[in-house]
Parts: sequence; structure tokens; C-alpha cells
Amino acid sequence: MVETKKGVRDANATKARILDAAKGEFARLGLGGARVDEIAEKAKANKRMIYHYFGNKEELFKVVLEEAYLDIRGAELSLELEHLAPDEALKTLVRFTWNYYLENPAFIRLVNSENLHQARHIAESDRLVDASRKFTDLVGGILKRGEKDGVFRKGIDPVQLNITIAAIGYYYLTNRFTGAILFEREFMSKEALQERLEFNLDTVMRLVVA
Repeated sequence: MVETKKGVRDANATKARILDAAKGEFARLGLGGARVDEIAEKAKANKRMIYHYFGNKEELFKVVLEEAYLDIRGAELSLELEHLAPDEALKTLVRFTWNYYLENPAFIRLVNSENLHQARHIAESDRLVDASRKFTDLVGGILKRGEKDGVFRKGIDPVQLNITIAAIGYYYLTNRFTGAILFEREFMSKEALQERLEFNLDTVMRLVVA
């Protein structure tokens, strides 16, 4: 029994190392550029184990994407926004989203990569659909509470709001290199990032406040 438990622990540890290495390689090189040999080497595993646990490179990419999306969805839910006043809940979400993107650049690159593949790897993921519905419902609940309290205006679509919150941070970071040249402005200094966060907060609150 002890050996069985040890075997399970070892298998889980190996899969975790593979996923971590794969996340880095897929984020850096995309699905086409990432090599199973390199993932295996960085995971201190071998190709046979990757194929055993995940089937093939495309399936591994799918799992990496699912885990990346589920990570941010889980982190959002852990904020317990339902226990905050509506306006503070929304500000907390905007701050969280911005900081998450800054702290997890691999997530943005993975999303970019999957969009190049027209989302075919996550198209049939029930796990992601369920997680996204829960998050949309959470934001919808915040908006309804804000309406009831007279803080937010009526009829705001939570999906559209989610897209806007994501976009105003996502676009800034994905276009920071070209933006710095075209607008002749530093994008990634501490002061510039804080200024952008404050602008994001102001933008979102102006959209929703009654």
C-alpha cells in the first residue's frame, strides 16, 4: 500500500513537472515551435512518459491551456467578491486582472497562441465552459447588487464588462513594444504601470456607475 501511494505521488509529481515545462515552452514558442524533447529535458522526464500521460503534443497543449484558464478563474473566485460592496468588488477585480497579467506573462502568450489556432484545443472543454459560467455569474451578481443599491446603472452585460476589463489590460501589455515606439512613451516603468492601472479603474467605474 505504501508503494502504491508513493507511485501515485511520483506520477503526480512527474505530470506536474511536465505541465510546468510544457507551459514555459508553449508560451515561449507556441504549439508549432515547442519540442517534446525539450519539454522532457526541462521536466527531467522522458518522451515516453509525456506520451503515456498526455497522448501527444496537441493533447499536452490542450491540458496546459485548460490549466492556465482554470488557474485564473480559480484565483478570481478566491477573491470572494460576493462579500464586498459592489463598487469595491469591481475595483478589486480590475486590480486583480491587471496584476495577474503582469505576474503571469505566460498566460497572455498562451492565449495568443490558442487564438492563432482559432481555439480548437479548448472548443470542447466542459471544464472551461463551467468555470467561465461561474465567473460570469459572479460578475453578474455584483452588477445586480450594484443596481439594487443604486450604485451601478441598469442593464450592463456582465460578458461585455468582463471583455472590457480583460482587454484594457491585455492590449496594453501585448502591444507594449510597438506602443512605446509609436506613442513615444515608457510602457513598463513602475510609474507607467501604476498610471495605467488607475486609468483602467477610472474607465471601468465610469462605465458602470449610475
